[in-house]
Amino acid sequence: MVDLKVNLCGIQLDNPIIPASGTFGFGYEFAELYDINMLGTFSFKGTTKDARFGNPTPRIAECTAGMINAVGLQNPGVDKVIGEELPKLSKCFNKKVMANVSGFAIEDYAYTCRLLDKEEQVGWLEVNVSCPNVHGGGMSFGTSPEAAAEVTKAVKAVTTKPIIIKLSPNVTDIVSVAKACEEAGADGISLINTLLGMRIDLKTKKPVIANTMGGFSGSAIFPVAVRMVYQVANAVKIPVVGMGGVTTAEDVIEMMLAGATAVQVGAANLVNPYACRDIINDLPKAMEKYGISSLKEIIGGCK
Repeated sequence: MVDLKVNLCGIQLDNPIIPASGTFGFGYEFAELYDINMLGTFSFKGTTKDARFGNPTPRIAECTAGMINAVGLQNPGVDKVIGEELPKLSKCFNKKVMANVSGFAIEDYAYTCRLLDKEEQVGWLEVNVSCPNVHGGGMSFGTSPEAAAEVTKAVKAVTTKPIIIKLSPNVTDIVSVAKACEEAGADGISLINTLLGMRIDLKTKKPVIANTMGGFSGSAIFPVAVRMVYQVANAVKIPVVGMGGVTTAEDVIEMMLAGATAVQVGAANLVNPYACRDIINDLPKAMEKYGISSLKEIIGGCK
């Protein structure tokens, strides 16, 4: 019998599989398809202080081995998430959930995190300083070690639950940003968010999406994600949540060998809504194939 359990910032997960924010809504939609309690947990839709309609359409573009999106943090705002979305979720998910938070000013992050920190079902706060699809805030905080540290300090000052900072791959030195967050009090690091990408319509000779550029995700970015997870995991002492192009149980094992304690699955959910279920079901067989009896024992096993 293989052991899939891992411990993320003091909370035990039945397995390391976490649907990534923006690809799993608020969970209850997927609960109509399968029992989402089989997940380790999931990161719900990125939440901001105020409601956001998001970017103009079109905001999705297909590309080889992936997709580009510029949804722009469309969400109902933190008050409705607490008042409407979490009560719906509690009826179908009996585990702690990861709350993904974004903002346009440090005060926004602190305000939203303070409110979500009080919610019993929230286990972790995943603070997104890496969204490439909004103007102002978002990724601008994650491209500077100093700015990322400021956000970290601000949210740590108003919360009691583990803070996981989600970083952008669109930087020259990912390690310096991660270390700055650790020094500022982060309990974990989450990476990578999407790479910045673009497509052009040959007929119109204009960008395919209205925002011109957007976040490139999908299996094509997996090697970049593994590299960055490896670099960060070897530079910090706090847990790393790895993501970026994960589509199979073998990808999960590879990401954990690179240093990830838990693994998020993103774009694959948009292609196959059963992606996370299938990966969890496939993990024991993949572990046996590679002689792995316990996942927690392979974390950072690539030297």
